[in-house]
Amino acid sequence: MNRKQEMIKKLAKRAKARKNKVVPSNPSNKPVERYISKAEREKIALAEAAEQTTATENITESDKD
Repeated sequence: MNRKQEMIKKLAKRAKARKNKVVPSNPSNKPVERYISKAEREKIALAEAAEQTTATENITESDKD
């Protein structure tokens, strides 16, 4: 890669970095959909299952009182 190409590449990298730093004015308009891996989906499912079990346990304990 010659010197001119290296300079162009660095300029493009810097421009991209500057663009990434800019925060959109209203990010809640369109949330970015990202890929969720199987492992992440399993973690989410386990967390939801745990919440449901604790909720049902709390309901049954309050019914006993």
